[in-house]
Amino acid sequence: MSVEVPGKILEVHTVRNNRLGLVDFGDTRRPIFLDLVPEAKIGDYVTVHVGFATGRMTAEEANGARAAFASHGGNAELDLEHEEASPAMSRRQKPR
Repeated sequence: MSVEVPGKILEVHTVRNNRLGLVDFGDTRRPIFLDLVPEAKIGDYVTVHVGFATGRMTAEEANGARAAFASHGGNAELDLEHEEASPAMSRRQKPR
């Protein structure tokens, strides 16, 4: 399962040849790598997966995605923990 979370870029910095942005997710702010979306700039909304911006989106799309998260309990991490704990998601071992 893959989850991409929308956030707004507040600041952009270059650290060791990497573009990092301070991204606001509503209740938290995190440094995010922007190298995969070179056209992203301050004020843009981006989708983020495991610390990397993966694409740009409009403010309307970001608000829609946030509303979708809120309608599912508002916490994607809790949903992922539930999914990972279910028997269907358990690690499968190769038969010997």
